[in-house]
This record gives sequence, structure tokens and C-alpha cells, in this order.
Amino acid sequence: MRTALLIAGKDLRQRLRDRTLLMYALLLPLGLAFVFNLVFGGVGEETTFKVGVLDGDRGAVSAQFVDGVLRPVEESGAIALRTVQSRGEGEKLVEDGDLAALFVIPPGFTAAVGSGAETAIEVVGDADSPFGAQVARSIATSFTSQVTTVRLAVALVGGDPEDARRAVTSAEAVAVQDVAASDKQLDWSTYMAAGMAVFFLFFTVQFGVSGVLEERENGTLARLLAAPVSRTSVLAGKVLLSVFVGMASMVLLIVAMALLFGVQWGNLVGLGLVVLAGVLAATGVMAAVAAFARGHEQAGQWQAVLAITLGALGGSFFPVAQLGGVMSKLSLISPHYWFLRALSDLSGGASAVDVLPGVAALTGFTVVTGALAAYGWRKRVGA
Repeated sequence: MRTALLIAGKDLRQRLRDRTLLMYALLLPLGLAFVFNLVFGGVGEETTFKVGVLDGDRGAVSAQFVDGVLRPVEESGAIALRTVQSRGEGEKLVEDGDLAALFVIPPGFTAAVGSGAETAIEVVGDADSPFGAQVARSIATSFTSQVTTVRLAVALVGGDPEDARRAVTSAEAVAVQDVAASDKQLDWSTYMAAGMAVFFLFFTVQFGVSGVLEERENGTLARLLAAPVSRTSVLAGKVLLSVFVGMASMVLLIVAMALLFGVQWGNLVGLGLVVLAGVLAATGVMAAVAAFARGHEQAGQWQAVLAITLGALGGSFFPVAQLGGVMSKLSLISPHYWFLRALSDLSGGASAVDVLPGVAALTGFTVVTGALAAYGWRKRVGA
């Protein structure tokens, strides 16, 4: 073990002198995280849409929509409600961008509900605020669907149409429940910071495991093996370097991102387990690639392609798993996915025990790729 540590220390000093390791381990992930934070920093923040309502009915059912649906939604912070006195006024506010959408309740709405006649709540949306308009349409659709359901239920039991009106006005029109978006989901700043950290981790650890190929091409590997140094010690030294620089990089990035971007990482014990498992998985993957490459240059190319591919599939740049379908399944083959998923759990308040499935998945990558690397390097070092 002492020999392996000496080899790892020697390689670390060499890597630090050429500054390349520092660039991949710290400067690039921090720089890109800063850029993404500037560009997408507002994504995912709570948004309040300004909407208006024109109650042309002023009946019991329209009052239930305004007071039983719109007011509770307004109290939740999703919308800011404004009452308008005429359709022209409301449409002018929508056209000027002062309202994202306008609800128009037609005259006779309550009577139509009671008699079973056809009626509707009209939504006038701002073309420049599609999300606000969609939110308004969803609210109106939810309420009118409930009205239709109540009317059909009353009709099936042979009730009077007036019973339908009373049922609509007495029923709870909407239930507003506050579900924090941070639960089981990283906020955008944290997501991009974590994505950049794990993406460049795979480039950082390659400096250790690829060192054997450099030593072989430079002729120093033969001299090492000619000395009283075992092949196991040489390989162990390279792997130790990868694990050390990977862990050092992740720790520095975690601290820096917490200070610079206010990232909340969650349970520290769980975070430590996830980071260690992620570093070992990255080391195993990069070691397996290097073990079967013909030379240092080819290994670097293969490792870069694989790191970018796994990073994209795993969601380092975008939560690919949320697309569903085939992409959701493909993301499971990437260590990046399991790393980011575990961090999402921690961000939602999970304990160290809760992230063990993610840690186990990352450990699985380590075992499989580590076995492949051991098989390939046994032949490589003996060549």
C-alpha cells in the first residue's frame, strides 16, 4: 500500500503542474454552473399569473366559481385575481399584457346550470403568456367538469334541476393543496450545479486510470515493473489517484457551490455516501475504457465520448428521465442518473438510509466496470 501511495503522490504532483487537472476538476464545472445559473436562474421559481374575471351572471353558481375556486387559488399564490366591469375592459387588459387571461362568465350561467341548458365559461388568453392562459383554462375546465358531473348525477337519480344548482353551489368547488416543488426534485440552480459536478467528475478521474497508458508509452512503466514494484501496486496507485482527485474535486465543488449559489445539498451523511459511490463508479467506468484502448490518445477519445453520452442520457444538462418513454428507460443505464436522483431525494429531505438504493445502483456500476477493468489491465500491464 505504501508503494501505491507513493505512485499516486508522484502522479498527483505531475498533474498539478500542468494545470489540466485543475481545469477539469474545478474551473470548468464552476464556470459552466455560473453561466447556467445566470441564464436559467429564474426557471422553477414560483410564478403568479395575473387573471381577470367578468361575472356577467352574478348568480349562485358563478359566485361559487369566483369565491369557491378563484379566491382559494389566489390565496395559494398561483394567480392574482382582478375583477373587471366589462368585456371590453378585460380584453384591453389582456391585449396590453396586464392580464394573462380573462374569465368571462356569461349572463344566465346559474340558470343554465339549474335547467341543464348548454353553457360555458369563456377564457380569453394572452398570446404572449401561454402558460398563464393554460393555467386559466385548466381552472375553468376543472370547475365545468365538476358541474357536468353533478348535473349528470342528479339526473340519474331523478332529481329536480334545481337540485343540481344547489348541489353545485354547496359542494366544495376546489381543494387547494400546497405541495412544495422542492420535494424529491432539485431546484434549477442546484440541478445544474450537481449536473456539472458529476459530468466533469468523469473527466477528472480519467487522469489517474489513464496514467498507466502514458507510463507504458513513455517507457516508465517497464522501468517501474523492473524495480521491486508489483503490478498490483502500480494499478492501485493509479486508481487511488483517480479516487482522490475525484473526491477532492467533488468536495471543493460542493462547498464552492453552496457558498456561491446557495445550493442546499441536504443530509451530509447521505451526501457523503452518494459522492463516494459516484466517484467510485466514475473511476470504474473510465478504468474499463482505458483497459481496452490501444493507447493513451485513443483512451482519451473513447472516455470523452462515453462521458458525454452518459452525461446526456443521465440528465447532466436536462432531466431526460422526465421525458418518459424510451428516454426514461435509457437514462437508467447512466451513473449520472442515479447520482442526480439520489441528490434529488436528499434535497427533498431524505435521510442517508433513503438514498441507499441510489448508492447501491452506483456500487453496481463500480463492481461491473471494475471487474472489466481488472481483466483488461491484467493483460495490459503484463504486455
